[in-house]
Amino acid sequence: MDTHPELLQTMKRLESSKLSYIEILQEEVKKSQDKHQESRKSEDESENGAGATSGTKSRGQVATFNVLYSIPKPLTISFSLGGIPITMDMAGNLRKILFGSTFHIFNYEWKKSHFKFREPFSDLSYALEAERGGSSAIQMAVQANIIRYLLFTGNNGTESICLQYLYDVSPKKQEEALAAALSDILWSAGKSQSGSVCLVSTDSYFTPSTEYKVDNFTERVQLFKFSEKETMQKFIYEHIQCFKEEGSHGVILFLYSLIFSRTIDRLREDLDSTTPHLLRSSLGNFVCRQALLNLMLTGRASPNVFNGNILYDDQGSPLPVPLHGVLIRSDVGYLHWNRELLQHGKLPMVGSMLKTPKLPIWLCNINATYSVLFSTNSSLLSDWKMEHLFDLYLYSGQPAQNHTVILTIDTHSHHWEEGHGKGEGDLEKRFPSVEMTIRTKWEGAAIDWNGTVPVFLRDTFYAVASAPSSYLKFINTLSLHCSDEKKDH
Repeated sequence: MDTHPELLQTMKRLESSKLSYIEILQEEVKKSQDKHQESRKSEDESENGAGATSGTKSRGQVATFNVLYSIPKPLTISFSLGGIPITMDMAGNLRKILFGSTFHIFNYEWKKSHFKFREPFSDLSYALEAERGGSSAIQMAVQANIIRYLLFTGNNGTESICLQYLYDVSPKKQEEALAAALSDILWSAGKSQSGSVCLVSTDSYFTPSTEYKVDNFTERVQLFKFSEKETMQKFIYEHIQCFKEEGSHGVILFLYSLIFSRTIDRLREDLDSTTPHLLRSSLGNFVCRQALLNLMLTGRASPNVFNGNILYDDQGSPLPVPLHGVLIRSDVGYLHWNRELLQHGKLPMVGSMLKTPKLPIWLCNINATYSVLFSTNSSLLSDWKMEHLFDLYLYSGQPAQNHTVILTIDTHSHHWEEGHGKGEGDLEKRFPSVEMTIRTKWEGAAIDWNGTVPVFLRDTFYAVASAPSSYLKFINTLSLHCSDEKKDH
């Protein structure tokens, strides 16, 4: 929103419309997103819908993109390090389990993704910066495990610590936490018996056939296998720059490591008829399917969020192939809310295995954008009395967030429903999706944002993160207007 008259016009729409201010704000932000997408049209056209480089570029353009995709030499390893060189068969199976085809490759958004921490010794020194593309789900799943390590498994047995502990993370501790988080996920995928780590060397190890599309990255992978978790974690820590530095392709390397830790054969057993591979194409980018999220959370790539397996259909007839759900409670849980899916009756009901993890940390899928919700109290989910009134902390991964959001949850007060007796659908429009996500776990809970404007984080936060300052002024003005409007009533 660039001019004052536009702001006044929107305010008038708010006064005369039955829409909530969040919905109007969504419309305005969508306009900004459309402009942003239009400005990047030339970049998007450089890649096809599957993320593969188009063959219509000039040589100069191709050279430019190769430079963008290349890995700095300090982030590569020597052949003499002793890993297993990737073969054509390994690379082909890797592509098929990821994309369903050997002709798809990752686009620039994926290739530039790595595990980058915020400033050490700051309010967000525990936190990673997440990308806007499909890789953000992986980054935030790793973020949840970083929090797990810093609060519970790597804090010398302290039962409950304050949030301040997360503000005092040094650069060395950041690297240790990242190595521990990556190791924990890989070891779990290997059934707590083994794990694999992929790194990139300076050499290509096979000559591709016509049935395989070269990306000048996968062909250079070395695979390192471990039978002891501590040894693997130490190896990752010693090569942590290969995952955290710009240009490292760190997220893709971790994803490759995850697949080889689970093994292709086990992954094929994990999946069912609803999910043939781990990524799907969405708006010209690849995004994570539920099976990949569950693999990172539980160590098994089950494609569904319900408990157990479903053997029969709605009529009681045996299914040709069972539908695979979640079999165990993991340390990190999962919550899901999506307005659009709910409106179409397609929002999956998350089972108790994921809703109630062993530790109070959740990866949250909120309208297809990922956040982490957590508590510093390790006993929160093991003592029902503690769930009456408690604090949760929310981190979105986006650069615009400059502090951890504190939410106070009151499960015995239902005043959030008072005065809104117009049906469930109306409530969904009036309340931020973060709140509705939390209520999938604690139904009817009242949520206090403790001074943070709710719209700051959800429904528009991710778009506002890259918006100009005039947009931020618009949001503040609109929020104040809505507050005044409530007082008048």
